[in-house]
Amino acid sequence: MKIALIGYGKMGQAIENVALKAGHTIVSRVHANDDIQLGLKGADVAIEFTNPDSAKSNILQCFEAKVPVVVGTTGWYAHFDELKHIAETNAHSLFYASNFSLGVNIFFELNKQLATLLNPHAMYNPTMEEIHHTQKKDAPSGTAITLAEGLISNLDRKKTWVNRELSNNSLNNEFELEIISKRISEVPGTHSITYKSDIDEITITHQAYNRMGFAIGAIKAAEWIRGKIGVYTMADLLGFENKHS
Repeated sequence: MKIALIGYGKMGQAIENVALKAGHTIVSRVHANDDIQLGLKGADVAIEFTNPDSAKSNILQCFEAKVPVVVGTTGWYAHFDELKHIAETNAHSLFYASNFSLGVNIFFELNKQLATLLNPHAMYNPTMEEIHHTQKKDAPSGTAITLAEGLISNLDRKKTWVNRELSNNSLNNEFELEIISKRISEVPGTHSITYKSDIDEITITHQAYNRMGFAIGAIKAAEWIRGKIGVYTMADLLGFENKHS
């Protein structure tokens, strides 16, 4: 498989390493301000890991070139409905995920199940914490938002989420799920959900040790989407129910 890498930071380099070991070819490494259309020539699929401000334009350029695109950038989801409509109307291929790690996507399902089990037990109040490296531009992380959406959809007493760092540390009302974001140097990503009562607490945590899990998942997504038309996520690849699309 011939892959165009859009974005060649630490994630792009990790993806390249996994791709080459799997026998794939990197046909281009597109940096900021490079000609994306030129970089897409000859590619079977593009893998995009850049920044929230560039993602929409990069996705549209992949559509224009009729190259399936796997998007690992987060923070662009305000444009999701628009891009999904364009993809489905014009037979393009888009695979997006807030996190490509196999472990994280299993964690997503565990999070939903735990929320379902605790839904009848109002004594347990959930909170969330996410920790990433200091170069992470969006807060809360896309992974934290996906976890929050999964929790809220299965726990009647929470209606929305609030990020403490983005809300001036204001007190949450009982219907809000608090997400605490921390940025610490060289932390790939840690997410914890705690249900606390007056008598005990339950915590589930996923901790990434490095970027390789994300890179492996991105390559699996690129292999999976080739030849498909439409909009997909890791839930489709893994056979989980996909409630977002």
